[in-house]
Order: sequence, then structure tokens, then C-alpha cells
Amino acid sequence: MKKYAVYLFGLIVFISSCQSAPPVEYDVLIKNAMIYDGTGEAGIQGALGINADTIAAVGELVNATGKTEIDANGKAVTPGFINMLSWATNSLLDDPRGMSDITQGVTLEVMGEGTSMGPLNEEMKAGTEREEAWTTLGEYLQHLEDDGVGLNVASYVGATTLRIHEIGYEDRPPTPEELENMKALARQAMEEGAMGIGASLIYAPAFYAKTEELIELCKIASEYDGSYITHMRSEGNKVLEALDETIRIANEANIDAEVYHLKAAGKNNWPKMDLMIAKLDSARAAGMNIAANMYTYIAGSTGLNATMPPWVQEGGYSEWAKRLQDPKIRARVKAEMQTDAQDWENMYIASGKPENIILVGFENDDLKKYTGKSLAEVAQMRGTSPEETAMDLVIEDGSRVGTVYFFMTEENVVKKIKLPYITFGSDGSAIAPEGEFLQYQPHPRAYGNFARLLGKYVRDEKIIPLEEAIYKMTHLSAQKLKIKKRGLLKEGYYADVVIFDPNSIQDHATFEAPHQYSTGVDHVWVNGVQVLKDGEHTGNLPGRFVKGPGFKPKN
Repeated sequence: MKKYAVYLFGLIVFISSCQSAPPVEYDVLIKNAMIYDGTGEAGIQGALGINADTIAAVGELVNATGKTEIDANGKAVTPGFINMLSWATNSLLDDPRGMSDITQGVTLEVMGEGTSMGPLNEEMKAGTEREEAWTTLGEYLQHLEDDGVGLNVASYVGATTLRIHEIGYEDRPPTPEELENMKALARQAMEEGAMGIGASLIYAPAFYAKTEELIELCKIASEYDGSYITHMRSEGNKVLEALDETIRIANEANIDAEVYHLKAAGKNNWPKMDLMIAKLDSARAAGMNIAANMYTYIAGSTGLNATMPPWVQEGGYSEWAKRLQDPKIRARVKAEMQTDAQDWENMYIASGKPENIILVGFENDDLKKYTGKSLAEVAQMRGTSPEETAMDLVIEDGSRVGTVYFFMTEENVVKKIKLPYITFGSDGSAIAPEGEFLQYQPHPRAYGNFARLLGKYVRDEKIIPLEEAIYKMTHLSAQKLKIKKRGLLKEGYYADVVIFDPNSIQDHATFEAPHQYSTGVDHVWVNGVQVLKDGEHTGNLPGRFVKGPGFKPKN
């Protein structure tokens, strides 16, 4: 009886102490949440507390209040999504909100597919449309942060940019001195916070770089624990050989590697996807850290330059356009456009027919009437062959002309989504359906890539579970980038947080009408600051320059 009395007294004291304990107050408290922490584990019910820029607590948080309280109403609360292939380089300078991505829950833009916003020399600066306020890649990323940007930003340093800096647009290997200069620039970029070396090898002048040149650059990134990420030399007829080159570069430079937008382009190449996956799996089984990313569509997007051989593009746009006005050269280019080439990536052939090539981006106002039309339609309107039309448009527009190519298969999209090492990138800008952005018709992936994954492929088609998709867009992506304290809902991590409804998240952008936001994301915080509230932008611009593993602060 005495023992029972002592126990009862202790219980009363314990209950009293719990009742009298003051509540814990957070800057932000998200209640009634289904928390997916980014690890790939199933969601759990609970709450999340944020203080300043940091996640302060995750769990039941029974005795908690918030200066700002958000009722998630049982919706998913996740880490912010990471866009592994972003072309928001210029769009964030024009509109720092990054609307098409922030409305999908993206909180980090990773740039640098082959070309990057630095390092620049004086000639490169003179060739840009705006007066650049930076010279190096690190200065560009810091410029975004200092001016105010709605999302976090990071970048690889472009192998193409390094080559242009030293060699220009010539088709030749670098001299020993030029190569050393390129390596020194790569070293500087890594110490400023670049993620590694990014390549895009189907385009001139990147096409002219030999494997050995890329290995030397990647050796520098490897010293700083960076990675090599590549739009391979082929995604069509020579895709298996291109993957072999990627594996060789990774092996000889002792560097982690990632394949940009894994694909097999062209109907004849669709069966090669299984062989590509087998090669990747074999390399991984042998101990290599090699992976891939993708976008969730069967069409890609680039320019009309991808329909023409690299030799005609040597020297840059002005030389290319000049050559295309020579009748003999035009005849040769036309013949090569009609050839299923083995030594360059011919997207004219890979698309199957000119009806599958859609023109979406013109600089010349007189040509904007063709926006959204196929190359076949425009050729018929102008009374010339599709090949001649492509050449004429490049000359008349003063650009490579933005183009969408339908050359993939849905079956392969599904196969890629299931890969345990796949992550996701839009391969598009972060834009808004307003102002200058309406002057061109983008690929719908800019507005829908991540929502499409969660809506079409996760909820509707059940290709992978929700928690796996979240893991791939968050923690797995952060691990590939080797960035700290992002990608998880974990105490002490930066508060990049998203609330969305898995039952209603949906992409709406189409190829015919791409300027449409996705829906279903209610709230987004970037570094603890709310950027999206009830689906509307708050005007806050708290994004930061996220630095790679080799970053060295200046003394």
C-alpha cells in the first residue's frame, strides 16, 4: 500500500509538472502535417517548428505554439525540391521570383549544363545582351543572392564556358598553355563554390573537346570532391559509346558522374535504354558512383542547331549564319541533315519527320507568327523544303531558334522513373506567364516537370510511391551535390519546406499552351522565410548561393 501511495504521488507530481511547463514557441509552427522527411520513409503525422532559417523540431510537438501557425490539414510537408538541371540563369535576373518552379515546390536551382554564367573574359562579356555585373561564376551566384532571389541557387562550371574563355569557337584542341589556363579557371570556380564540371557535348564548340581534355578538367573538380555532370556526346545512334566515354572520364578522373536527362532519342534507339541501364548498373556494381537525372516528358528542347552538322557552326553564330548563305554549303548541309549520321547528333532524323519538330522561340518579331508551329507547317507556308526553312530561319532570326523535338517513348520514361538513382531536372527556365516571358513558347517542363511526377506518375499511374519520389527530389539530389543541411526535414537543417496536396497536385502546361502554373502546392519556405502562401508569392526573396563541397572562403 505504501509503495502504491509513493507511486501515486510521483504520478501526480509528473502530471502537474507537465501541465505547468510553459509551451515551446517557434517562429513558425506547421501543425496537422503528414511529414515526409526526405529519407524515403513513409509519411508520419506530426508537426514541424522553424526558428529563423532553421528547422528547430520535427515530431509530435505536443506543447508547442508558433508566432505564425499553419494548419497543414493533413497535407504532405516535405523538404524543398531540388531542380538538378535548371536554365534559370537569365530568367532569375529578369524575374527573381522563379515562379514556374516555386509554385511546384522547387527551392534550389542547379545550373551549369555545359555553359555557365562565368568565368567570362572581356570578349564574352561584350557578346552578351546585358552589361554583366560579374566576371566569375561565384560572383554571378553571389550577385543573385545580393540582389534578392526567391530560390536558392547553385551551379556547375561549364566545360564549354572554360573552352570559349581560352579557345573561342575554334575546332581544335587547346594548347598546353590554354589547357593549364582552363584548369586554373576550373580550380577558381571550385573554390568559389561550383558543384563540379558540367558538359554538353552535342553542341559546338563543346563538340570539339576530346575526351582527354574533359578528363583533365574533371581531375581538378575531383580534387575538391566535386562531380562531373554531362549532356553526353550522343543520346541517339551513339548513345552507348557516349555512355562508355562518360564512364571512362569518371574512372580516369576519379570523380562521381551524372548523366543529364537520360534518354534514347529516335525510334531506332529506343531499345537501347535497357542497355544503357545495364551499363550504369554494371559501373555502379563495380564501385563507381555514377547516376542520372531526367525530365518527365517524351519531347526534348534545344535549337535548330541540333539539326545541322557541327562543322557548319564552327566559329559561333555569325560564322554559322554566314556559311548558311553560301549555296554550295547549303546543299551540303541539306544533304547531311537528311543523313542518319553516326559522327554527330542529328535531331532532324531522330525526330522522325519535320512534323515532330516544333518551333517555339524566336528573337525576330516578324517570325513570331510561327511560334508553336511545326517545321513542316512553316516550310509549307513559306514554300521551301523543311531543311531550307530551318537554315533560313536561323539566318533571319539571328539565333539558333528555340525548338521542341518529339523523339522519345513513354515506356522509357516510366523505366527511368523507377531507377533507384534517378533524380529530376526541368531543363527549363524559372518563368512566369507574364511580360517578356510570353514572347516565346517554352517546353511545358518549365511549368510542370515536378508536379507531373507527383500527379501523373505517382498518384495516377502509381509508378513509384510518394515517399520515393520525394526522396529522389530532395535527399538523394542533395547527396549527389554533396551539400550540407539541405534535402531533409531534420533538426538543424535549413528550413526549405513545402506543403502540398498529393491528392490534387497537377501540371497544366501543355505543348500547345505551356504558360500555365501547376497547382496543388500551398506553401513554400526558403531558408525559413515564406515565399509562397496559399499558392501566391509573398514578395520575399530569401534565396542563397548554395556552395559546393570545394568552397574555400576568402581570407
